[in-house]
Amino acid sequence: MTVKVLKNYIDGKWVEAAQGESLEVHNPATAEVLARVPLSPPADVSEVVEAASAALMEWRQTPAVSRIQYLFKLKNLLEENFEGLSRTITMENGKTLAESRGEMRRAIENVEVACGIPALMQSEFSEDIAPGIDEYMIRQPLGVVAIIAPFNFPGMIPFWFLPYALAVGNTVIVKPSERCPITMQKVFRILDEIGLPAGVLNLVNGGAETVNALLDHPDIKAVSFVGSTPVARHVYSRGARNGKRVQAQGGAKNPLVVMSDADIEMTTRIVADSAFGNAGQRCLAASTAIIVGDARDVFVQSIVEAARQRVVGYGLEDGVTMGPVITPESRARILGLIQQGVDDGADLLVGGREIQIAGYPDGNFLRPTILKDLPLTSEVAKTEIFGPVLALIHADTLDGAIELVNQGQYGNMACIFTSNGGAARKFRYAVQAGNVGINIGVAAPMAFFPFSGWKDSFFGTLHGQARHAVEFYTQTKVVVERWDEKWSRQF
Repeated sequence: MTVKVLKNYIDGKWVEAAQGESLEVHNPATAEVLARVPLSPPADVSEVVEAASAALMEWRQTPAVSRIQYLFKLKNLLEENFEGLSRTITMENGKTLAESRGEMRRAIENVEVACGIPALMQSEFSEDIAPGIDEYMIRQPLGVVAIIAPFNFPGMIPFWFLPYALAVGNTVIVKPSERCPITMQKVFRILDEIGLPAGVLNLVNGGAETVNALLDHPDIKAVSFVGSTPVARHVYSRGARNGKRVQAQGGAKNPLVVMSDADIEMTTRIVADSAFGNAGQRCLAASTAIIVGDARDVFVQSIVEAARQRVVGYGLEDGVTMGPVITPESRARILGLIQQGVDDGADLLVGGREIQIAGYPDGNFLRPTILKDLPLTSEVAKTEIFGPVLALIHADTLDGAIELVNQGQYGNMACIFTSNGGAARKFRYAVQAGNVGINIGVAAPMAFFPFSGWKDSFFGTLHGQARHAVEFYTQTKVVVERWDEKWSRQF
């Protein structure tokens, strides 16, 4: 069977990448080759930036109320293609169909919020700062901007950025993950239907060389990135060194604190969904549960049973509650980290090995895994596993639990489960994390709030979504003006 080679979308046309390498894109459950993705060389990046630059002035001069009409059309088309896009995400990423539907719902939510740009980017005005003198601030687009997206949410994460960048008047280049590029191919075929001027929105496929070319190109003014911390640090430093505005979301090691007064049944269900949903491959997945006081015995028993009941399989099949991880290499890395945790003294309560699924012998499947009493000195306690692995540790008090949380290098999310409002407030006040959950296992902000992150989980100052996105993709201009009466006497 001939495998389709994916194309780039440049200046309103689908074009083949310049001659170069390509990678196979595999279904993580079936190992089927879905397509080949080109690793676009710097010449392709130059071509796409040239197209976006040529389209910039006309797009910038288009009124905001006219720009958002394209987003209204896009919202309707995404709704019409909702099921097909969700199935594509499951096929190339491995998550369950329900998780893919949730991802696309969040993507559409960002389009809806960006449709409010005429109000979101309104300016500030002060009359008579001195006699006859007014001062005001306006927001203008940056220019050409680039979005570098990860594999774990191929449909949602580009929409943390894309609709806002477009709505405020920038032209945009999207570089999807080479592991999951097919979803954006389908999204751009939908985008092709909304009638944007050629060059306003472009797609270039590729790997590390393509990313570096985007970071180095002088005509790209801003870069938005989501991925691992080492790569986020590289993107931030290289982009900033080249004078670009950069927001780079990195990795995480998200802790959940379970207090003795927590509702154990509810907490268990939520923690299991957080740790094992999307096979643990999300930046807000629970990595460590810190059990406080005498909640230890009952919660451990409950969460182990919940892990055992998780149904692993192909995400398009009914009843499956956890799919495979993205690649065989990821599976091998996760298994190695689990074994290292055991070697360091952790008690393996459940999982920790591959699983064979009938009909899918080559799938990248793992069992949900729980490690109890993982030593804090173990590298596994500090490493982002990015798989369905939950470590259980104990703290005597809430203060001790908060101290453990704040010792970590990451600060993406931290959650607490309790029925005590005072404990919840203390946790919310003291914990060093950008996204905080109270009786919530995945504290993912709605599109009208920014997706925050602290410490090594984020490099930059302004995050994706909502007003942060508007501020990131615009530059302010302050105008001070005087109009003396003699100039207005004729009126």
